[in-house]
Amino acid sequence: MSGSRSNELRPTIVTEVFVSVGSNVDPERNIRRALAELHRRFGRINASTVYQSPAQGFVGDDFLNLAVGFSTEEDVQDIIAQLREVEDLCGRDRDGARFGPRPMDLDLLLFGDLVLESPELRLPRAETLEYAFVLGPLAEIAGDRRHPVTGRSFSEHWESFPAGLKNLEPVEVSG
Repeated sequence: MSGSRSNELRPTIVTEVFVSVGSNVDPERNIRRALAELHRRFGRINASTVYQSPAQGFVGDDFLNLAVGFSTEEDVQDIIAQLREVEDLCGRDRDGARFGPRPMDLDLLLFGDLVLESPELRLPRAETLEYAFVLGPLAEIAGDRRHPVTGRSFSEHWESFPAGLKNLEPVEVSG
């Protein structure tokens, strides 16, 4: 009898993931659809309040934004691929302007405590600390979590965010 096992137990690595969700094209319908699809793919998701905020970087309709968190055993590239698939299901056109109207925009904000800087991906995502529509909802669902680079909690970052830029209006998304 052989001394090695072919089916050794391997530890499962579970990672907490946080994603920014935004839409300004039929936003209520697209947010409902994206949340349902994220739940189908990843199971239980923790979602912040939905907030309305002005478009950033272009003139356009207001966005509805929120943050979601979930746990996964998948790697970062698989998560990014699945987020793109959900955007596509909501009608995302990748040939349009970089800053423009969006039926769905899903941005990976945090993948555990991974710090990564490459031409394709930066984690944590810089917008996490730059825009109220990203930081506010993230602080709501992950306020005690520490930013992997600054070491400060997301609640602390939100508290020190300039008051004049906290242009978020909570809204109800029906259905």
